[in-house]
Amino acid sequence: MALRIALYRPEIPPNTGNIARLCVALGAELHIVGEPAFELSEKAARRAGLDYWDKLKLTLHPSWESFSKSLYSGSKLYLISTKGKISYTTPQYGENDVFLFGNETSGLPQEIFQSEIPNGILRIPMEEDCRCLNLSNAVAVIAYEALRQIRRW
Repeated sequence: MALRIALYRPEIPPNTGNIARLCVALGAELHIVGEPAFELSEKAARRAGLDYWDKLKLTLHPSWESFSKSLYSGSKLYLISTKGKISYTTPQYGENDVFLFGNETSGLPQEIFQSEIPNGILRIPMEEDCRCLNLSNAVAVIAYEALRQIRRW
């Protein structure tokens, strides 16, 4: 099993491209939940300069329901949100953990927050004057902390 990064209906191609590159570099899986706001074909990826796209472990899920049913037994699902009360450094992460990030403009929908599946809603601490981090930066912060704990880097 590998660390799994999930994006809910991503809207900005360069963010998704940066996250995909990060997943390849870390040996992580990328899951896209729902319909992205842009084309994800290999041809479109090549046009955007994503020459590593063929190395990406990518799974597309048409909906939240299909994604939630695909979670492995023993997996922990963490939601990443500015609404979270738990710092991302608090949980003890494991190999099968999944981190779900909302899209760039509206985050995660209420139905996901109300689901019984998530193990917690995590946040990345930041100054009050800052609304949020760039999505690809937030994914990198969380992914490296999870792998630091799992692999003891």
